Amino acid sequence: MSQMIHRRNVIVRTEHGLHLSPCSRVAQAALKFRSQVWLTKGSVRADAKSVLDLMTLAAGPGAELTLEVTGDDAPEAVEAILHLFEYDLVSASS
Repeated sequence: MSQMIHRRNVIVRTEHGLHLSPCSRVAQAALKFRSQVWLTKGSVRADAKSVLDLMTLAAGPGAELTLEVTGDDAPEAVEAILHLFEYDLVSASS
């Protein structure tokens, strides 16, 4: 049985892009869910539960990423990661 892929676009709104600290926050949020969580920039796909994987995205300020989530708690994971990119990472970088 194939699972539905929940896909949304997110914008990196932090002043310095996805450096170590925001990558760590994204990974910590993703690890709270059983679902698989991926972020993609161009042809680079990263496991959002891995800080090192996220760093390979080299996502600077304003970069558009594609969030893809599959699993039983995918809708909740999508909302949590979207909220992180929209509000939490922005306020943490100010």
